[in-house]
Amino acid sequence: MISKKILLPVVIGAAFYLSACGDDASGPSNPINPTPSSATPIPGLSSSSITPVPNSSTPTPGSSAGPVPVNYATLAPAANFSSAVSNYALWKSYHFTTKEADALIYPSLAPEFAVAFLPQYEPAGRVIWSNQSGYYRAYCSEDDVTNPQMKFRKCTVSEGIGYGMLLAYFNNDDDTFIRLWNYTRAFREYHNRKLMPWITPSFDWSVVDNSSATDADEDIATALILMYYKSAAMGNPAAANLYLADALTFVNAIWNMEVNPATKLIYSGDEDLWKGANPVYNLSYFSPVALRLFALVDPSHDWLGVLDAMYAYMQLVQSMGTGVFPDWSDGTGNAANPPNESAGTDPKTYTWFTFNKESVRIPWRIAWDYYWYQDPRAAGILTTLNAFISAKSNNNPDDEALSVNYSWNLAVGADYTRNTAVASQWYAAWCATGLAGNAAWLNACTTGLNTRAPSNTGSSYFADILLTMYSALLNGLFLRPAGV
Repeated sequence: MISKKILLPVVIGAAFYLSACGDDASGPSNPINPTPSSATPIPGLSSSSITPVPNSSTPTPGSSAGPVPVNYATLAPAANFSSAVSNYALWKSYHFTTKEADALIYPSLAPEFAVAFLPQYEPAGRVIWSNQSGYYRAYCSEDDVTNPQMKFRKCTVSEGIGYGMLLAYFNNDDDTFIRLWNYTRAFREYHNRKLMPWITPSFDWSVVDNSSATDADEDIATALILMYYKSAAMGNPAAANLYLADALTFVNAIWNMEVNPATKLIYSGDEDLWKGANPVYNLSYFSPVALRLFALVDPSHDWLGVLDAMYAYMQLVQSMGTGVFPDWSDGTGNAANPPNESAGTDPKTYTWFTFNKESVRIPWRIAWDYYWYQDPRAAGILTTLNAFISAKSNNNPDDEALSVNYSWNLAVGADYTRNTAVASQWYAAWCATGLAGNAAWLNACTTGLNTRAPSNTGSSYFADILLTMYSALLNGLFLRPAGV
């Protein structure tokens, strides 16, 4: 979520979500010359090694191409495969761009693209972050543009790359998947990183902040593992091995840098800012499906132990409050203000104790686990959330009650009630809470969800990508590859 990328007023090394690299507003004046990457080398992709083809292993539900999925949780009768596909196309038309397109949009910047994007990282694409007006405006704007709408949209965040790779996978859009993957490969190799820098400027080599965001690292690794299984099932072992090798680079780095070795809880990033005696955690970074897939491809680490620890922690946090989650919480299960000040600097407008801009992703991640694996812990969490919102809305998903950012504990702080319209990402999130038992809610809400579409504005990056993700899940695009 973009709000988490906030600058502290002090410099703490290269801390996560801090731009402490000592550059002025225009960025560094010369390319850095990285040492050879310590990560596992990733062989170059030739056009013949991975050629996008129709995905015969994941047919459209009910089509003649293959069987209807077995052992999935039941979606709503209103689920509409084509609605999700349409949302993806609309989302991509505005929020995705290619290196070739950016070279035309930013003509004075384009000669720098070849510094990091060597031929083996072609073709490449990125998910565009929102227009920036605050601190990151200096890094994310470009005066010499051929499309004025792109003036303040030069940046990409790793979260968007992870989401984009997942969406491309589930929509069988292999070209977009490969372009986004190459985006991560080029930046990681050039900046000598095993994990993806959380913010990058177009296809340019310059540094904004190279620290990582754990949720993005999990999602990129998950997408690569899914593509590994898909490619293997389609008889393309060369492609499968490439995907798996890079997935394991992420997986091993996540274990070494983003998992608390004492508690097996997931840190929010790779920097010391997120560690220490009493770390502050973000439960929207808990991706159960990612951890299950990591366990399949990396038996040398106790990923199922991390899964169990995170579920136990999530159940604790939920049980200690009203039934919703705070955006941030400490190791004892209490809501806590994160050290990067992403929840605000004014106590009157703090958001850390509310079900807010971070937690809106929780229902998607937990519903995904329930849809694929029917974990009773996922069912319990979704059921508690749904009982909460059903009571608030009189069991009507179109009620204005869905617009409120509810407090985890009213003794800590009040609900945030200033919203009057239900944002699309929140409507979708509350829809997903019905998957584990409230069939009437799920059907009514899915019906309403399928009337919504990405708004495609310069400020709608987060709302549109989450709407598209929830739509893909609740309308049946989230199909497992063979072997998963």
